[in-house]
Amino acid sequence: MIATTHSVDAILHRVLDGNRLSNEDALRLLESNELAKIGNAANQICERKHPQRYRTYNIDRNINYTNICTAVCDFCAFYRSPKSDEGYVLPREELLEKVRETVELGGNQILMQGGLHPKFTLDWYEELLRDIRSNFPEVNIHGFSPPELHHFSKVNKLPIRTVLERLKEAGLGSIPGGGAEILVDRVRSEITRGKVMSDDWLNVMRVWHELGGISTVTMMFGHVETLAERIEHLDRVRQLQDETNGFTAFICWTFQPDHTQLAHIPPTGSFEYLKTQAVSRLYLDNIPNIQSSWVTQGLKIGQLALSYGANDMGSLMIEENVVAEAGTVHYLTLDQIRSAIEEYGFEARQRDVHYQLVSQDLEQRAIDANRKNDRKKQALPIAQ
Repeated sequence: MIATTHSVDAILHRVLDGNRLSNEDALRLLESNELAKIGNAANQICERKHPQRYRTYNIDRNINYTNICTAVCDFCAFYRSPKSDEGYVLPREELLEKVRETVELGGNQILMQGGLHPKFTLDWYEELLRDIRSNFPEVNIHGFSPPELHHFSKVNKLPIRTVLERLKEAGLGSIPGGGAEILVDRVRSEITRGKVMSDDWLNVMRVWHELGGISTVTMMFGHVETLAERIEHLDRVRQLQDETNGFTAFICWTFQPDHTQLAHIPPTGSFEYLKTQAVSRLYLDNIPNIQSSWVTQGLKIGQLALSYGANDMGSLMIEENVVAEAGTVHYLTLDQIRSAIEEYGFEARQRDVHYQLVSQDLEQRAIDANRKNDRKKQALPIAQ
């Protein structure tokens, strides 16, 4: 049988020859069940971009400074309305203690995100950043997703450029790609109210990149979007990266439906996760790094993702609250993350936000500190 120009084999052959993947061909790949072929091609592209015999991870902590949020997201089990008795704002001392614990375990970054608080002015966030920076100048603050930053702009009646300039001056180091979900307004309108739409999400990142900042970008899939809308999301990301070159990494994960308003939607399985990640690696030819999502997929699929286009195992994630609220509770030790990489024949190396390797001395200190902490946890008595 002669392959047509839109057969999976023909599409992958063109991509491996260096041609940019079209939207039509990317959709054809997502519609197919040729997981092994697509994964093999994604792995080849990954190895071309990362020929070194190591794969990376980082050590950080997801600090959610508040769960109070004016937006209503059907997919979120974490947020609480401003009138809820379960709403909180972390006391500053507690937040700084969380940063200190992260540093003691070898972390060089905190991922700091929260809800869309209706009352905090920009001064409050600037003071928060300065407090962290003055106490922990060596720690990168990877903070405030585009929905938060857009919200700051609206609450304070300031242009987004002014907001970002002030936060950068106060100590914001990079921006996480959270809150992207699917960057298609039809999807966003169906699953959320009171939250930034696609153009404004992308513009936050555009302005940040114009200011010299870097960020990551994400995609949460497996809810109400179509396969074509997944490709539209990737297309908008690729276009912005062509324009600014500010994205360091792409991370996709499957929607976790438990305890959300969309709990009736069947969970998306590992087959679809690996296929979507692999197609993302093939499509996003201008984004250097792809992170595995072991937090939602677990150890084995998170490890397998290293053969489907990922070159990074993501974070140790000392603390994670948002996904956990939806019932997903995958936790790995540092040794488990390192072993997952080494079992694939790679050297496991710790990196920073710029994907630069930390010194082997600092890496070993982190390994020792985490092993000591794990032994301490194992020695704790089990609550009756």
